[in-house]
Formats: sequence, structure tokens, C-alpha cells
Amino acid sequence: MKLNTLSEKKLLDRAFLLGVIGISLCVIPLVAINLNITLYTGWINGLGIACQLVAMSLAVLVIRKRKISKETQQKAKQMTMVLAVSLLFFFLI
Repeated sequence: MKLNTLSEKKLLDRAFLLGVIGISLCVIPLVAINLNITLYTGWINGLGIACQLVAMSLAVLVIRKRKISKETQQKAKQMTMVLAVSLLFFFLI
């Protein structure tokens, strides 16, 4: 399956789903630290960051496609911005 052949809507849907999963996985270690739960959650945080990076790359792939509507391109730009801010937040923590 090539990503270039998929429609923009499917790519954005997959990027959104991976972004939400990634942000959720990165929040789990923060909650565990605040609740004093002694779990090794480093791999969960890494998996969340990886999901966010894949979602961001899918959104950039949609931006770089030719002949797409302005609305779809705007959604992809917004998604890229949100994922960039969340990645920066979780890298700094």
C-alpha cells in the first residue's frame, strides 16, 4: 500500500487518529508520576512520541500533495501546528 495513492481525507483521518493516540500515550506517564504510581513508563512515552511523529509526517504529506482543496490544506496545516506544539511540550517535560 502506497501512501501517495490514498485520498487526502483518509490520510488526514489516520494522522488525526495517530496524533490522538500519541498524545494520550504521552499523558499516561505524567499521570503516573502525579499519582505516585511506580511504573517504568519510559517506553510508553517513546511510543507516544513516535505516533505523533508519524502523524505529523502524514499531515505534511497531505500539505505537499498537488491539486487539493484549500480547506483540506488548511486542516493539514492546523494539524501540523498542533502536533508540533505537543511534540515540543512532551520533549521539554
